[in-house]
Amino acid sequence: MNALRHNVCTADLVVRTRAELRTRRCAVRLLVTALLLIAGTATASADFAHFVHSLWPQAHTRGVSRATFDAAFQGVTPDPDVIERTHKQAEFLKPIGDYLATAVSEKRIGNGRLKAREWKEILEKVERIYGVDPYVVLGVWGMETNFGGYVGDKYVIRALATLAYARYRGDYFKKELLSALRVLQAGHVQVKDMQGSWAGAMGQTQFMPSSFNHYAVDFDGDGHKDIWTNIPDALASTANYLKKHGWIAGETWGYEVLLPAGLEASGGASHYRPFAHWAAQGVSRVDGEAMPREGEAAVITPAGARGPAFLVTRNFKVIKTYNNSTSYALGVALLGDRIAGWPALKASWPTAAR
Repeated sequence: MNALRHNVCTADLVVRTRAELRTRRCAVRLLVTALLLIAGTATASADFAHFVHSLWPQAHTRGVSRATFDAAFQGVTPDPDVIERTHKQAEFLKPIGDYLATAVSEKRIGNGRLKAREWKEILEKVERIYGVDPYVVLGVWGMETNFGGYVGDKYVIRALATLAYARYRGDYFKKELLSALRVLQAGHVQVKDMQGSWAGAMGQTQFMPSSFNHYAVDFDGDGHKDIWTNIPDALASTANYLKKHGWIAGETWGYEVLLPAGLEASGGASHYRPFAHWAAQGVSRVDGEAMPREGEAAVITPAGARGPAFLVTRNFKVIKTYNNSTSYALGVALLGDRIAGWPALKASWPTAAR
């Protein structure tokens, strides 16, 4: 009996020892994993800090002071959410019909009409100076930030530094980051107020920093180019941007049209011909109005032959310089038209057409 008890106790001891060994091995693995993660985070942080440090000579040559540089990067770390958002750009992922249903919603149209009345005098003055259709300016404002309702929740310097450090799109975001430092240096916005999108687009109408430095204007003459809180500055800056990119004053962006059989696949977005040419080919406006006597346009069918067709002028291409997406440009153009009182599209978008 004592021998049996001894054998049982010995076996129990072995089992407990093996269990403890497995537990200890698991604990060691967890500890090693944690240490590797900590080391990896520390290495990444050190690499990011080195990247920021390497920017100083380039910022300095662009007129940025050490005080501005240090204030801009104080406490800045990489933002993992920014990298995640690079895969979720709606104008390139959503079916065009779904995208435009949101972009040109009845709620947004109604809000746009309120803003058109509220800022009527400023919009008229902007049109006189820059020659840009005020409803296209409203379309951009509505598409970018829902008329200032949401300008972004990212600190622009952190967002751009994250993208630049990750070398997303090569050196593009590094250049934008250096441009953003120049905006801070000029005193147009304080560090705490430099909010924007995950990609660094800033203010009411979402200028990238380089665009801000080239096209932002101090419309009200207060000494600051403020596209964050100053709506006249934001609207005028957008109009100036479009003008400098080739907007043709007095010309439409385009029309929804009906195409004769076989014409939908011809030409393309760069196949500009006089409006009279398209009329002679049997193309007609869905609103029943005559084609303009002057100007040129091209046929586009963004969803193929089963979806709406448009004649678009070079002004449509100018809108695309703001965001190089046909869905986006149509969103701007159609939202502006609806705010102006034009009816909705006659043709329907086919299901799931991208």
